[in-house]
Amino acid sequence: MTDRLEADAETARELSPWRTRAAVFSEFWHYFSQNKGAVMGLVVFALLVLTAIFAPVLAPYPPNQQFRDALLTPPFWEAAGSTRFILGTDALGRDILSRLIHGARFSLFIGVAVVIIAVAGGILIGLVAGYFRGWVDVFAMRIMDIILAFPSLLLALVLVAVLGPGLVNAMIAIAVVLQPHFARLTRAAVLAEVKREYVTSARVVGASNLRLMFVTILPNCLAPLIVQGTLSFSTAILDAAALGFLGMGAQPPTPEWGTMLAEAREFILRAWWVVTFPGLAILITVLAINLVGDGLRDALDPKLKRS
Repeated sequence: MTDRLEADAETARELSPWRTRAAVFSEFWHYFSQNKGAVMGLVVFALLVLTAIFAPVLAPYPPNQQFRDALLTPPFWEAAGSTRFILGTDALGRDILSRLIHGARFSLFIGVAVVIIAVAGGILIGLVAGYFRGWVDVFAMRIMDIILAFPSLLLALVLVAVLGPGLVNAMIAIAVVLQPHFARLTRAAVLAEVKREYVTSARVVGASNLRLMFVTILPNCLAPLIVQGTLSFSTAILDAAALGFLGMGAQPPTPEWGTMLAEAREFILRAWWVVTFPGLAILITVLAINLVGDGLRDALDPKLKRS
């Protein structure tokens, strides 16, 4: 009988972390799902991710395949349209729908890469500045202030001009521009957490500075960083599209939405579909991500939960 009770207790201890995680997720989803716009944004974003993953399957044609007999063909519902090209073709006879589907890959890749670089650098700078304080804090924050003093797109343009046009350099420039937001947010959270009792207890038992920073303090600072990362995801997509439109981002014939807009500028008046659909793709994607960010804020902010 005793052995059975001990076995049941051991099983309960093994299952308790899973139950705790399930309870945390259930609470998170409860608050997140109350924001209907966030749920809708999450559905749209999930569809966008699936579209990017299965782009070669979903796209009717390769993104750079040219149909010389169908230059600037309007969408299928127009009088001169064709069901071969549902959203029409551009000036080189490339199917716009196929380029939009493949362009989702580039937009999501840009957002993920930029946010990862900006979050990693911002967290490291903010942790060091907030934990050690003193001249390290002053030096790091003054550099962040200098970066924030410039208009973000203008600074990104300058950095891309120095590094050279291209998608990779554009992502690096956008990440540098977004990094101060994460650095200052992390620093503020660290300053609030470093004086708490659990940090003092960990220091008393001999925890090293690295353990205190990355294991003890950082996990309690992640909620605002997650929300900021979501919003920066949409900012990265917008800035990359802007740089592509100005010819400093992805270069033709890459099917990136900003580059598609740049190539279509001269056809705005006589081929509206060439400009409209890439613009709508950017609009819908950014709006969906921003809605998800609002939902994450509602679900992760303790003050909003109490209200």
